Amino acid sequence: MLTSFLKRRLKRFAANDRGYISTEAVIVLPVMLWLFGAGWVYFDAFHQQSVNQKANYVIGDMISRETDGVSSTYIDNAFNLLTTLTKSDSAITDMRTAVVEYSSRRDRWSVVWSEQRGDAMSGVASALTDADLVSFGDRLPPAMDNQQLVLVETWEDWEPAFDIGIGAFQIRTYSFTAPRYAPQIPFAGNDTGGGGSSSSDDDDTGNGNGWGNPWYGNWPGRGNGWGRS
Repeated sequence: MLTSFLKRRLKRFAANDRGYISTEAVIVLPVMLWLFGAGWVYFDAFHQQSVNQKANYVIGDMISRETDGVSSTYIDNAFNLLTTLTKSDSAITDMRTAVVEYSSRRDRWSVVWSEQRGDAMSGVASALTDADLVSFGDRLPPAMDNQQLVLVETWEDWEPAFDIGIGAFQIRTYSFTAPRYAPQIPFAGNDTGGGGSSSSDDDDTGNGNGWGNPWYGNWPGRGNGWGRS
């Protein structure tokens, strides 16, 4: 008896198309606006992450193609390019570039030079050091003796346009690239630009020519091993 009564009521309710559009709009519109805002925020977060990673690739690929070395002005302009590509500014964007070299005798990487640009790198030293490279062990490829790599790291402080439960966070990107047309990419101009530098392993002086890497001799222009954070 009760079951049949409920069935009749449900059928009558389903067939009833009467209502007030203003009342229904008041109920549905907030939900629709929240869904729109949530979709926008999630899209913007993934989009900005993708833009930062691609801009990182551009900087790394650009440095890897140099044959005469780079200067502080070069790094400054690379940072300006990064902020242009990501449509950000130096107040919320940071960049650190470095050239590292592998020693097979010591079985470790060492910093040849490193430069940092940006206003505030939370918890990050101004330049990459040999001690920092310890944490890079699982993010660097197998290498031959005296092989060099260009490392590029970027940080951007991202904030959502709407409060949907996702707080502000830091977008971090990372890549490594082998020099393409020269065995080394030297740096000159430590006294300007605000960056720092670190010297390479003193015990391996004279061996840092990097020609042992097959990427240089056999695959010119294709030494682009990308790494991600």
